[in-house]
Amino acid sequence: MSGADPFTESRGYDAFYGLELLELSPELARAQLAVREDHKQPFGIVHGGIYAAIAEGLASYATVKVVLPQGKLASGMSNQASFLRPMSGGTIHATAVRKHAGRTTWVWEVEMRDDQGRLCALSRVTMAIRDPPSPT
Repeated sequence: MSGADPFTESRGYDAFYGLELLELSPELARAQLAVREDHKQPFGIVHGGIYAAIAEGLASYATVKVVLPQGKLASGMSNQASFLRPMSGGTIHATAVRKHAGRTTWVWEVEMRDDQGRLCALSRVTMAIRDPPSPT
C-alpha cells in the first residue's frame, strides 16, 4: 500500500510480528505474513496466536480506516478462530471480508491460506464501534 494514507503499514504489535498490509477497503482487506521461526510453537508449526493476531489486526485496520474519519473508534470485541491446516513455513495470505457494518459493531470473516491457496485458519472478528472518551 502507498500514498498519503496513514494506514500504509502495520504498527505496534502487528509491526512487531511482521504483518504486511496489502489492501484496506470498507468491505475487503488483505495482508500477508512471511512465517519466521519465532511464529512457531514448539512442534514447528505456526502458533494459533499468530493467526488470531493477523485476523484481529486486519479487521481492526480496515474498520478504523472507515470509522476514524467519522470521529469514532474501533476495537476488537471478539475473535473466534478455527485452525484447519498446520503451516510450518512460507507465507500466510489473509483476506478479510466484512459481513456486517452496524452503528456499534462490525463483523469480519478472515480466511488465512498458505502459498498453495489451502485454507489453514478461519476467524470471525467482531469490532466494537464507539465514541472516543470524553476529556476529563
